[in-house]
Amino acid sequence: MTTTTTFIIERGKLDQFHWRHDEPAPLADGAARLRLDLFSLTSNNITYAAFGETMNYWSFFPTGSPTTGCLPVWGFANVTESRSAGVEVGERFYGYFPLASELIVRPVRISPAGFTDGAEHRRELHAVYNNYVRCAADPGYSKDHEAEQALMRPLFTTSFLIDDFLADNGFFGARSVVLSSASSKTAYGTAFCLSQRRGAPDAPRVIGLTSTANLEFTRGLGCYDDVLDYDQTDQLPTDMPMVYVDYSGSAPVRTAVHTRLGDALKYSCAVGGTHWEELGTGKGLPGPRPVLFFAPAQGKKRMADWGLAGWQQRTAEAWTAFMRPVVGGERPWLQVVHGQGEAAAEAVYAALLAGTVNPAEGHVLTLAPKR
Repeated sequence: MTTTTTFIIERGKLDQFHWRHDEPAPLADGAARLRLDLFSLTSNNITYAAFGETMNYWSFFPTGSPTTGCLPVWGFANVTESRSAGVEVGERFYGYFPLASELIVRPVRISPAGFTDGAEHRRELHAVYNNYVRCAADPGYSKDHEAEQALMRPLFTTSFLIDDFLADNGFFGARSVVLSSASSKTAYGTAFCLSQRRGAPDAPRVIGLTSTANLEFTRGLGCYDDVLDYDQTDQLPTDMPMVYVDYSGSAPVRTAVHTRLGDALKYSCAVGGTHWEELGTGKGLPGPRPVLFFAPAQGKKRMADWGLAGWQQRTAEAWTAFMRPVVGGERPWLQVVHGQGEAAAEAVYAALLAGTVNPAEGHVLTLAPKR
């Protein structure tokens, strides 16, 4: 059996990382070994790292050291060894994995749809990250679109829930929603959902904030009513109530938005940390204190409100509508870029940290070396 490979990050210094190679751990009764085959890397993964302590993302795949972490990713894995009845060698699962060559799970609540990892250290963590979907039984699965699913499905679920959360709260009385990191895939998904409300009496205007380099791309997405450069926060309207949804985590940008909007800002929603080097607290800001958004909490609420069938129907309809402009038509904006091997994964991670990835690109990778 080949050695296992794990991407190790220094928790306090996200730009310091290395690969660790270990002998495979033996498989206990009731466990299964899943080999990661295909996964995505996006700015969402940078948010996982930036909020690793605050949101317990480092707790899912412990490294054995309190100063390091293993980056969570979304993707597909194959069962290569199993001592768990109901999880067979050769089966393929979609879910939440470490950026590593393999994951040992202890399947519980096994059903035709999949299973939950019952590993002791994951029992107190949020269940949405512990579920693994059996591809053969997933009606939304398509082998030909695994890359798009790995790239967009987890991001869009968050986007859908942010839009739903804002609407569920009457947009906090706001008439406009401002989104930072507007070119990021999660922000775009949120803007898309908000844009689907156009024409409704309470539909807010959608304003994006992005870098100069991404202005043209972001304006071309068609779901923002206006897009401004980060240096143009002084052009944000102050004559209407506003909500700020912050995907960047940048303290300077947050301060500029809060200062500009003042009393016009009715709610400040902290979501991401794409500007990981500029993270800061919300203390001392004009207007409302930023509130951290946790998608699983809103998802749990809606599961209770709508039931499983209602949840599946609503998210499936939204996902289908969202994917049309992403991959359909003559000019789909998502360009899937495939990478292979440790060096490729390291390069994409470093580029995401530096903010130099083309927003139209979606990177999917495998750790297996090129042959």
